[in-house]
Amino acid sequence: MSTEIFMDLHDLLVQRYGLESSMHMDTKEMLAIFLYTVSGNESNRRGQNRFKHSGETISRKIDEVLNALMAMACDFIRPKNPNFPSTHKRIRDDRRTYPHFKDCIGALDGTHIRDSLSPEDQVRYIGKTGIPTQNVLAVCDFDMRFTYVSTGQPGSMHDTSVLYNAIKVDETFFPHPPQGKYYVVDAGYPNRPGYLSPYKGERYHMPEWHRGTKPKTPMERFNRIHSSIRNVIERSFGLLKMKWQILYKVPSYPMYKQKIIVVATMVLHNFIREHGGDEDFARFDRDPNFIPTIPERYNKYVVPSSASDASTSAPNAPTMDLFRDELAIVVSLAWK
Repeated sequence: MSTEIFMDLHDLLVQRYGLESSMHMDTKEMLAIFLYTVSGNESNRRGQNRFKHSGETISRKIDEVLNALMAMACDFIRPKNPNFPSTHKRIRDDRRTYPHFKDCIGALDGTHIRDSLSPEDQVRYIGKTGIPTQNVLAVCDFDMRFTYVSTGQPGSMHDTSVLYNAIKVDETFFPHPPQGKYYVVDAGYPNRPGYLSPYKGERYHMPEWHRGTKPKTPMERFNRIHSSIRNVIERSFGLLKMKWQILYKVPSYPMYKQKIIVVATMVLHNFIREHGGDEDFARFDRDPNFIPTIPERYNKYVVPSSASDASTSAPNAPTMDLFRDELAIVVSLAWK
């Protein structure tokens, strides 16, 4: 984060979201302590050594910044315009996606964040990988901004169930697609109005295309384009975890705090993006195939990709299947 972005973030937290200095620490140092902790997943002990404050003070100031960022989340984790009146340039400037996917407004997916829980609390959070995780659902737009997040659902919960729960619980502010618009989702979700999924049983993920032959059938061509569009959510998750390494191994905080740390990092992610980005964002913008490097010390903490559900048994909507079939035909006819 540049000095300019740091100061803009600091001033906003102070002026609008209630961050206040104390007798022995000003707000700039409080923010610095928080960013130091979440960016490098630094321990309280290392924070004490770096900033020369007691462990209790370090912990308390982290909580104060965290509360200010949570207040900020309502304004920063949301669509720029909930009506999505125009087609994003990411779609508009690509001859393979436009005009076929002109009504696509973003991508939706889940990612698993490893939890730190006592043995007696771990059971309900342990999914297919055998480790406790929270299944985090997020929506992002084509600027790599998160527009919605739901945290805290157990890793054992199916992606589709997490989505349905989020729609029910957050009904008033879930960014529902307007009539005729849709998010792209993977095969872990059903093909329903507002949520366009790929064809199952066909090649889909980017490495499969790089290793194999070019797509030939309408379904393969549809999946190829769908995958390239939905890649924005995978890249957003990758950048989020690369910048805020606390997400690889959240410390043994209470569960409510582990949940809101995820939200806070997304607020920071969006704030940096809206303020011109930084070198990390620039690297993603330059190379659409860039894959973040996982720090070696976190290799053993990475949640396997098998944690996410590869398919769903929930039924598709016949009208959405028909829409997808018609779109696949149009895409195939225009393929060059």
